[in-house]
Amino acid sequence: MAKIGIIICDRERTCIGGKCLMAIQERAGVFRKYPKDEPLELVGFIPCGGCPGERLERAPAEMKKYGADEIVLASCFLAGYPPCPYLEDFIQYIKNYVGLPVVVGSHPMPTNYINAHLAAGDWDRDGVREYLEPLTNDQEASLRYDSTRPDFLKSKTSKKEGL
Repeated sequence: MAKIGIIICDRERTCIGGKCLMAIQERAGVFRKYPKDEPLELVGFIPCGGCPGERLERAPAEMKKYGADEIVLASCFLAGYPPCPYLEDFIQYIKNYVGLPVVVGSHPMPTNYINAHLAAGDWDRDGVREYLEPLTNDQEASLRYDSTRPDFLKSKTSKKEGL
C-alpha cells in the first residue's frame, strides 16, 4: 500500500481538501499512477504555514515518520496567483533533507484556473509549466473539477444514486 502526505499552500489553509480527496478516490490527476484496486493511504494533510514555508522543516519529516512514501505539494501551489514562489525550494528541501520524492500538484487543474492562468501568462513566466501536464492533460477531468460550474458534483451524485 502506498502512503502519501499532502501539503497545501497556506493561501488555502481553510480548504477541506475536497478536490484532493476526490482525486485520490478517483485516481485522477497525479494519483492516476496508483492502481484503483490498491489502497492509497493519506498520512497527513497540512498547510505549508505561509511564505516562505513555516511548516516545511517539520511537516514532511512527520509525514515520513507516519510512513509517507512521497510528498504531494497540492495543486493550489500552482492554482493560486501567482504560483508559489518557493516551490523549487520546497521540492529541493524535501528531496534532499527529508529524503522523500515530491510530486507537484494533486487534483486535475479546474478549467477556470487553466483559463485564468493562460490569460495571465504566469505559468510560463514563473517556470511552473513542467508540473502541469498531469493536471491539465484530461479536459474532461478539468471540467469535472471546476467548482464554478453549476453542475459541480451533481452529475457524480446522480450517477451514484442511479438518477
